[in-house]
Amino acid sequence: MEESIPPTETRINEGIRAPEVRVIGQDGEQLGVMAPEKARVIAEERGLDLVEIAPNATPPVCRIMDYGKFKFQEAKREHAARAKQKNIVVKEVKFRPRTDDHDFDFKVRHIIKFLEEGDKVKVVVMFRGRETQHRDIGYQIIQDVIARVAEYGDVEKGTSIEGRDMHAILNAKPKAASKPKKPKTETPQTPAPSAE
Repeated sequence: MEESIPPTETRINEGIRAPEVRVIGQDGEQLGVMAPEKARVIAEERGLDLVEIAPNATPPVCRIMDYGKFKFQEAKREHAARAKQKNIVVKEVKFRPRTDDHDFDFKVRHIIKFLEEGDKVKVVVMFRGRETQHRDIGYQIIQDVIARVAEYGDVEKGTSIEGRDMHAILNAKPKAASKPKKPKTETPQTPAPSAE
């Protein structure tokens, strides 16, 4: 039965318990299969560490390298990968059953702007007091918003009621592929008049 190792736990030097390991030198050269003690001696002679890089292989694969430098490079790669990830933000735009036309248009423009920026938008209709008896008005407001922004976003989660609020979540549509460039029209070149 093979023992699986958590990805965060890398065995180095004396932590390697296999009876024999396949060793790769610091420049990538194959040093062969040997006892981990012999591989550690080779690594110590070079002033480096013996690091188990493929623990589930048979025999486990170890590499002679500077472990501190390896960890630094790995952390640097993870940081760069995290920096490239786009954080999706959920913007919330609130309406009331009595929202007038100008405010409605203003808020729809904001929703369109958020969707163009790639954010998700949560459209909320808030009810107070006796307004909760007119949920059909809230439903109509959300449907009007969805219709107005259909070109910019899709409905991720349809209209639902949560407490005194009614809401829907809109997702930005994926940006269309960049427009194809127009081919350059070549102007016919007339031959230069020859001097006779």
